[in-house]
Amino acid sequence: MKRIIRMGRLLDNRVAIITGANQGLGLEIAKHYLKAGANIAICARNKDLIEKVKGDLRILVGGGQDVLAMKADVSKPDDVRSVVAAAMDHYGHIDILVNNAGVYGPKGAIEDVDWQEWVQAIEVNLYGSILMCRAVLPHFKARGMGKIVQLSGGGATNPLPRISAYAVSKAAVIRFIETLAEEVRENHIDVNAISPGALNTRMLDEVLEAGPEQVGKAFYDRSLKQKQTGGTSLNKGAELAVFLGSSLSNGISGKLISAVWDDWEVFPNYIDELRKSDVYSLRRIVAKDRGFNWGDK
Repeated sequence: MKRIIRMGRLLDNRVAIITGANQGLGLEIAKHYLKAGANIAICARNKDLIEKVKGDLRILVGGGQDVLAMKADVSKPDDVRSVVAAAMDHYGHIDILVNNAGVYGPKGAIEDVDWQEWVQAIEVNLYGSILMCRAVLPHFKARGMGKIVQLSGGGATNPLPRISAYAVSKAAVIRFIETLAEEVRENHIDVNAISPGALNTRMLDEVLEAGPEQVGKAFYDRSLKQKQTGGTSLNKGAELAVFLGSSLSNGISGKLISAVWDDWEVFPNYIDELRKSDVYSLRRIVAKDRGFNWGDK
């Protein structure tokens, strides 16, 4: 039985922090959250752009809603604490964290790329997500509820030669999400990740600007084709982010869900199966999983 989810006011009276919300998918999620009735606190590293976005979002603000915008670098603990404190001061509570902020990092062979740029990508994509979780969890636990929505990417499930910092950080953050989900399950806090699909955003433009010499011919050719064909709609990831922030997803936790390939609308019908199974998670593949009769005792 398929449940048809109406993406209406699913987030009425909810308060969400959305990082990296000044463009691309983060901005689209912010728009969808406002349409779903949420109050939002958005942040990004570019002060001018985040302030402009705040003004642009005003057209979507309904009665009793508001948009709080801040300049912040999620890899900096002081900035993270300031964002959460400002949201608490302004709204009085926080219900949802959407960890969207992310960068590709340096492109090229691991022995050639700038080491500090490689480390910085890990700091933003992995440490930034963890820092944001650490900052909101005390508030979620005090209320006995909360939702954490983590944006993932292709690097979580597939090797990305010559974009290693991105791949490493995305795989690591998924295992963190799976682990955190178990830590906070008894607190009624749901923690999930979204694979949004191949998006035509600034990150795609970065790959094309880097060229095949830096990112590899195969990845460059795929990216060029994606640019030409339009890529995955931002709506798909944003709609899944609304679902995972809403009460419809209560009890679904520790999962990596594809906005494109997974029929997530039916998931509420299978909460027990999802909770007991390792479906939609990162796991090791052994020989017998592929039908080989060697290598396994």
